[in-house]
Amino acid sequence: MLPDQSVPWNSLFGRLSLSVLPLGSSPEDRILQYTFLGIAVIAVAALAFTTRQRKWGYLWREWLTSVDHKKLGIMYMILGTVMLLRGFSDAIMMRAQQAVAFGANLGYLPPHHYDQIFSAHGSIMIFFVAMPYIAGLMNYVMPLQIGSRDVAFPFLNNLSFWFTVGGAMMVMVSLFVGDFSTAGWMGYPPVSDIRHSPGPGVDYYIWALQLAGVGTLLSGINFIVTIIKMRAPGMGLMKMPMFSWTTLCTSGLIVAAFPLLTVSLFLLSLDRYLGTHFFTNGGGGNLMLYVNLFWIWGHPEVYILVLPLFGVYSEIFPTFSRKPLFGYSSMVYATTAIMVLSYLVWLHHFFTMGSGENVNSFFSLTTMLISIPTGVKIFNWLFTMYHGRVRFTVPMMWSMGFLFTFILGGMTGVMLSVAPTDFLVHNSLFLVAHFHNVIIGGVVFGVFAAINYWFPKAFGFRLDESWGKVSFWCWLVGFWLAFGPLYLMGLMGVTRRLSHFEDMNLQPWFIAAAIGAFIILLGILAFLVQIGISIRRREAYAVGNDPWDARTLEWATSSPPPDYNFAFIPQVHERDAWWDMKTRGSRRPLEGFHDIHMPVNTTAGVVIGAAAFVCAFSLVWYIWWLAAASFAGSVAVLIAHTFNTHHERAIAAAEVNHTERAARWDPTAGGATA
Repeated sequence: MLPDQSVPWNSLFGRLSLSVLPLGSSPEDRILQYTFLGIAVIAVAALAFTTRQRKWGYLWREWLTSVDHKKLGIMYMILGTVMLLRGFSDAIMMRAQQAVAFGANLGYLPPHHYDQIFSAHGSIMIFFVAMPYIAGLMNYVMPLQIGSRDVAFPFLNNLSFWFTVGGAMMVMVSLFVGDFSTAGWMGYPPVSDIRHSPGPGVDYYIWALQLAGVGTLLSGINFIVTIIKMRAPGMGLMKMPMFSWTTLCTSGLIVAAFPLLTVSLFLLSLDRYLGTHFFTNGGGGNLMLYVNLFWIWGHPEVYILVLPLFGVYSEIFPTFSRKPLFGYSSMVYATTAIMVLSYLVWLHHFFTMGSGENVNSFFSLTTMLISIPTGVKIFNWLFTMYHGRVRFTVPMMWSMGFLFTFILGGMTGVMLSVAPTDFLVHNSLFLVAHFHNVIIGGVVFGVFAAINYWFPKAFGFRLDESWGKVSFWCWLVGFWLAFGPLYLMGLMGVTRRLSHFEDMNLQPWFIAAAIGAFIILLGILAFLVQIGISIRRREAYAVGNDPWDARTLEWATSSPPPDYNFAFIPQVHERDAWWDMKTRGSRRPLEGFHDIHMPVNTTAGVVIGAAAFVCAFSLVWYIWWLAAASFAGSVAVLIAHTFNTHHERAIAAAEVNHTERAARWDPTAGGATA
């Protein structure tokens, strides 16, 4: 049965035809045409440069098929940065529209296009910016911090990445082939059901998130097994670095929460494809079932986003305060408390649904309760800096900017936990400001702090400090200018998701918000300039293996680390293992090396990811034969991969000896001991 009989369909191309391309002369089509032209020019230039440098073979062998957790971590970060540019361009378009669309001026975006933009913006920023950044950091740093040579399942790691890339490609393709969902990043029925959204937009949304969700779930399983089974000898759980602790708790949240997202989207797809009525009030279903399923995933997702960055701050504050982390045990207990309590607060996202005062009171109290372990963390970071020798490096500036911004965002969250207050500002711009306050102040600031902190570890040279500070100040000033007015307008009762306003008194506030968004754009551009200048001047910015005089084990190996991470698996005696090694004057061994067995690269992940993308695209356009063929192909490749017995390669002891002796080591510092 075809879900939407009103749309022309044929057995070969399904609903796909030239009519779904933006070939018209409307302002909306012109925007898409210019966007496509710009992307095409950049893509052709990149392809030409790669071909001229003869790097296709190198990219394929060393990166695209790699199972090395470090390279996969870097590719995740690149994916997050590319999608940040796309997602933030949507934000700029929204802010520009709201700044001019008053009274008789309807702005430059039709309502249908505006709805697609705010839906795509939220979906991209959560699933394809924040999540790749977090997965990239966990991938790169965690195995090094626990003294491991790789993750537990290297192939699964590669496959997770390519599923995420497939989901990102679905969102990007929807920009030019058909359209994207207009139901918001949450996809609430009845707006997302087949009657109200008969086009391909919601289907793009569903399958993009399903692919990304599968990739994230596989990563969570992988990281849990890695941390539980592959820690260095002597590293008990209470000796793990805090970033590895937050990775463990985040992975636990992922494994418990993401199946709920998968189920809710699967049931929504059944409603759309097979005519079921799980979420149709008039057909025996209940749309609140979707809302509950979504937010039982959605609120743990908030902590999936922010917990790893709490771990980042817990590494940066001690390093640049020249002190151990204050209250390590309480930080661990606070992290696990947040992990558990995050499942008991989801209903505060819809206090106004009419559950009654008893239900609202319970979730109001649990929401207030979860702020306690978060407050514990903030006080511990402050006490870590107290009486410390604080160095105001770029990572430290991002971290201190986080403290200021996140605390205010947390305070507005406590305000929203009071149900009567939530009734007043529900669905207003106050909520938009609060959410961005927490995510930008907690997650984005943490990502930039982490990039500046661990970049020397990954590449052997530091990032330019001047441009890093420019980026920081643009983000900090731009954020408050962009979202401060939204707090005020939210308290006035201004509703979110509107593309046009009649009250001219609101326009100055929206103009200020648009200016703030453009200042943030300057911060993003400054970050890209920082990367470019640093690469160009990499010889001048070259640093040793421990440029920050850090405390944790990832700095005990060379920068960048070799394929095998550690020639000898380190023996851990104290909590800050690398600091302890330096204090005891341990020396890096230069003899006695053995062959090291490492996993080989594989093409299976790329092929399965590509087949999954083709399958998802086919399902969007009802090309049933291609969906079946691509799904069968991906399963066949996966089965064939299980019969491949050539999973390891041996790095000869002589090669290890050469690599270790060629590394730039600080002769005064110790290293991993046998």
